[in-house]
Amino acid sequence: MFSLILHGRRSVELQKWRSLRVTTVSIVQNVFAFTNSFSTPIAKDVSPQGSSNFTVSYLVDTLGLTTRLAESISRKVSFKDKVNADSVLKLLRSNGFKDSQVSMIIRTYPQLLVTDAEKSLLPKLQILQSRGASRSEVTEIVSIVPAILGKKGEKSISLYYDFVKDIMQDGKSSKCEKLCHSWPEGKSKNKIRNISLLRELGVPHKLLFSLLISNSQPVYGKERFEETLKKVVDMGFDPAKSKFVEALRVVYEMSDKTIEEKVNVYKGLGFSEAEVWAIFKKWPFFLKFSEKKITQMFETLKKCGLLEKEVLSVLKTRPQCIRASEQKILDSIQTFLDLGFSRDEFRMMVKRYPHCTGYSAALVKKKFDFLVKKMNWPLEAVVLIPAVLGYSLEKRIMPRCNVIKALMSKRLIGSENPPISSVLVCTDQEFLNRYVMKHNELVPKLMAIFTRYQVS
Repeated sequence: MFSLILHGRRSVELQKWRSLRVTTVSIVQNVFAFTNSFSTPIAKDVSPQGSSNFTVSYLVDTLGLTTRLAESISRKVSFKDKVNADSVLKLLRSNGFKDSQVSMIIRTYPQLLVTDAEKSLLPKLQILQSRGASRSEVTEIVSIVPAILGKKGEKSISLYYDFVKDIMQDGKSSKCEKLCHSWPEGKSKNKIRNISLLRELGVPHKLLFSLLISNSQPVYGKERFEETLKKVVDMGFDPAKSKFVEALRVVYEMSDKTIEEKVNVYKGLGFSEAEVWAIFKKWPFFLKFSEKKITQMFETLKKCGLLEKEVLSVLKTRPQCIRASEQKILDSIQTFLDLGFSRDEFRMMVKRYPHCTGYSAALVKKKFDFLVKKMNWPLEAVVLIPAVLGYSLEKRIMPRCNVIKALMSKRLIGSENPPISSVLVCTDQEFLNRYVMKHNELVPKLMAIFTRYQVS
């Protein structure tokens, strides 16, 4: 089944990764575990709606989080008053954590807000400080892997800390062997050995930490893990990229037979096997969906007016479309129709920029109002270059358009907007060279407008 991948040309990097694998397996044979689990159950939001609303307001007002992020966090943990949460934040700050670190900790591990600051958090911080680390080292490690404050027992917390510190310092795997030689065989030992192996392959710290604190199945296995790792490396995934870990998860969780069946589903819809694997390399979760979900999305895109070959083209460009619900796609169609686009124009936009089907109605309307109603670009301009709907309104569209309006007010570029592609599609430097730097006397003023990030 993997013939198209396994027997292809190997790059120099791929050969290096494969040899690293053999070497690393030998190095980490005796790496031992230091904890039974690296994740703490998340407190479910079973409180009344009022409690959730209070949590959202607190996170927005106290930590400056966006409403959307605060709402996401409130589904994991919520509280009815600020007393305990304030105590937690005060404790962290009094122990040297900067506001940016506190924000990072709460975003990653919001459960801390409902933990007893004095009875639970303070003793754990004291344990970490007793390891001989400086205050800055403790704050750095806890900020990156805050789940360490969710562990129980001095031994577990200490070993967890030492292992994370070893990874951050790019220590040798042999050092990990000394962390806890007395812990029994089992999933935890597999997890540490496997994470050490991934580190030797070049998987970045950020990805290692996400595996360390999760219940991800791949890093708990032994023989199965090694088989999966070999397949993923042989497929040519770069260990330095997040897709490497994504592919590891997908391949580990699926048997060869199941993968073969998924490939055949796509082939039945018109994809070649080579195209299926090319999409898999772009987005590994492409193979995780059921036959029903895959065929349903195929039919939904046809409801957008796309021909079968156009649906195939869209899925090759943006396979993530598959995870969207049928209703979301139909709602997207209605959003564009309500704004004045015809069905044919929507079809053209999806062909040119499939990502536009994934934007919320509010976001599409906001950008449409600015581009078409405020800037007076014709609707057809958006149809021709729908990618502009993917640009940041505050960081790209508004600053550039403000510069254009300033130039137009002084009649330096005529009374009509230049093409939307000339203004928005180019890089910042190209834009500045084209519309700012040539106006010597106005450069300071135009640069001030460009960097202000607000509508004039």
